[in-house]
Amino acid sequence: MNNRFKPFLYAAGSALGLTLLAAPAAMAQTAAPAPTLNSGDTAWMLTSTALVLMMTVPGLALFYGGMVRKKNVLAMLMQNFAITCVVTVVWMIAGYSFAFRGASPYFPGMDRLFLNGMGMNDLAPGTTIPESVFMMFQMTFAIITPALITGAFADRMKFSSMLVFMTIWSLVVYSPIAHWVWSTNGFLAHMGVLDFAGGTVVHIDAGVAGLVTALVLGKRKGYPHENMAPHNLTLTMIGASLLWVGWFGFNAGSAVASNGRAGMAMAVTQIATAAAGLSWMFVEWVIRKKPSVLGILSGAVAGLVAITPASGFVDPMGSLIIGLIAGAVCFWSATALKHFFGYDDSLDAFGVHAVGGIVGALLTGVFAVTAIGGTKGVLEGNLNQLWIQAVGVGTTIAYDAVMTFIILKVVQAIMGLRVTPEQETEGLDLALHGESVP
Repeated sequence: MNNRFKPFLYAAGSALGLTLLAAPAAMAQTAAPAPTLNSGDTAWMLTSTALVLMMTVPGLALFYGGMVRKKNVLAMLMQNFAITCVVTVVWMIAGYSFAFRGASPYFPGMDRLFLNGMGMNDLAPGTTIPESVFMMFQMTFAIITPALITGAFADRMKFSSMLVFMTIWSLVVYSPIAHWVWSTNGFLAHMGVLDFAGGTVVHIDAGVAGLVTALVLGKRKGYPHENMAPHNLTLTMIGASLLWVGWFGFNAGSAVASNGRAGMAMAVTQIATAAAGLSWMFVEWVIRKKPSVLGILSGAVAGLVAITPASGFVDPMGSLIIGLIAGAVCFWSATALKHFFGYDDSLDAFGVHAVGGIVGALLTGVFAVTAIGGTKGVLEGNLNQLWIQAVGVGTTIAYDAVMTFIILKVVQAIMGLRVTPEQETEGLDLALHGESVP
């Protein structure tokens, strides 16, 4: 070989060698990196978890406690606090595993029973936060859902029966529906049902169960002829305010990251809540000639409920319309609809949470925008999304109603459900707990 070509051959060989050595590194750079713990996301989710827990105790407890008669206020506070304790243990034992583990689209997983195998440094799948934090965040959702049901049967259920019912219900109803909608393997998730923070899983679930429970128990003694007005709307105002503030953890926290989607979820939550409060207030003002404190509080909660499934998918204009519609529709459901059918939904758990959840879930399919949640709604030409949302709503209602009825009938046959007429007249505070508010 001519010596004058050797430098060129050496240079070419070296270049080829460097290229071969660099190829694996380049391929590694193009592959998606494995998620690593993000301290900012983790801090936000720790905060969100505390905010959502605050929604139940003290938020919901005070909201409901102020609306019952004085002789039942401690019983209502006790129910919410006890549910917080019971569901915490149930979630640790099996609820979390049932809801978020397992490969089946329909049946829950069993590999995290008693939180077995969950290490301190393990990340929740697909996130940048510890699994322990994700488990705790979802626990607070599992806590508030059965607590919401208590508003429908206030003043008349045995405390012991309530504890047994809520334990079974959280495992047989709440966890499977959460698995179907929120687990990456759930069949409703695969279908494309949108529920960012719990319109179906929490609010329709709780509201439908509340209505079934109220129907099985029957009406309160003296309803609707006796005066059953709220005994302390100051407590209700405080509770509603805590719910509003805590709901930012509920909705913005469901982004499971400290990012732009969480920020948009917070913004639309505020807008929809304010719009719904005003909507209920003005409708009531026109019909009843006076705007009530209870009305604007109920409207705000209706807005919070309705924006929950949509909060990670809609823009501010969509949230404004959702809030305005939810306030008016929930006023109708808590007044005209309830009176037409004659059921005794004591604190309008069905009228606000089930109806508000249905409104929000369906309107999510209308106002979803690709730029926020990655899914087109009806306004962007995807009419099929509304049908998908309707399937999710219908599936939740059907399963929830049937299973809740079965659980109630089993508990009723074994230990009874309702307090005696004498206990109801005396009030549950003294009759069941031996305490009273002076």
